Amino acid sequence: MSAIVRIGLNLGYWGAGNDASNLALAKDADRLGYSVVWVAEAYGSDAPTVLAWIAAQTEKIDVGSAVLQIPARTPAMTAMTAATLDTLSAGRFRLGLGVSGPQVSEGWHGVRFASPLGRTREYVDVVRMALRRERVRYEGDHFTLPLPDGPGKALTLTVHPVREHIPVYLAAIGPRNLELTGEIADGWLPVFYSPEHAGELLKPLRAGAERAGRSLDGFDIAPTVPLVPGDDWKACADNVRGYAALYIGGMGSREKNFYNQLACRMGFEAEAAEVQEKYLARDYAGAQAAVPLEFLDATALLGPKERIAERMQAFAEAGVTTLTIAPSVADQASALRTAVEALELAGVA
Repeated sequence: MSAIVRIGLNLGYWGAGNDASNLALAKDADRLGYSVVWVAEAYGSDAPTVLAWIAAQTEKIDVGSAVLQIPARTPAMTAMTAATLDTLSAGRFRLGLGVSGPQVSEGWHGVRFASPLGRTREYVDVVRMALRRERVRYEGDHFTLPLPDGPGKALTLTVHPVREHIPVYLAAIGPRNLELTGEIADGWLPVFYSPEHAGELLKPLRAGAERAGRSLDGFDIAPTVPLVPGDDWKACADNVRGYAALYIGGMGSREKNFYNQLACRMGFEAEAAEVQEKYLARDYAGAQAAVPLEFLDATALLGPKERIAERMQAFAEAGVTTLTIAPSVADQASALRTAVEALELAGVA
């Protein structure tokens, strides 16, 4: 497996209480040599606006969407956005895409969640066609351009991206989504990535790559990992409980929660069920307490710098090529520096 050669920063959502520090953190990461800063969107802030704001005030660091929601934009609109951001940032944009979940897709965007795999494949096809500045003609099961029964014309993107190829990342959790990611994407944006469980996740990713006639060499595995430096790693884990409980317990319906299903595949079936039961009953404190300490330790960087360095080595051995940290402490600027020091101590930079 490849060693970690890059480190990234995930700022999450604008409006989540960390607004005042977002730009300062991005600038710090730029000065410290971080590879990329990622921004998220759900049903509040949009990612492209924040990315443009950051790109305008940084110099070297890449800016990436983690993710742009597929149901929120037509593929042509996403190509326009990617080309514009890549031009404004002088070639520093990374395009992360995800289908979101059925509640947001159907409840917020009014787009049916049916056939997420097929939609994603066609969506990426059209985005790449547009970014290659080809005249966009496409006949798929989910997208048809131009519409065959009206005045629409096949058009070409008028913006010239800085680079011939803007890297496309997919946020994928389930095995079939992972196969698709290995087949068509340049990188993967995992959540709750655990070195101890990475083998089962990499199998479908590798199978998809092989189906496309390639290997994972040069493929970027870029998980977002919560970071909580401190003397007592078990106390540090408490800072991550709210985040874990939200995703395992409340990010989706009782019947369809992809993060809960992931925790089950990692061997935490009973605990995941308890977290979800309590979260959906609005017992948020109980849900947080029910998140297993072993799960938090497996999926986060917790404790003294030396312990964090050891875990970074484990992530490197588990195939990670960009380790994206999400500081979950009050002094986030100090956490950024700790991550760099730990990476150097780990010897995998």
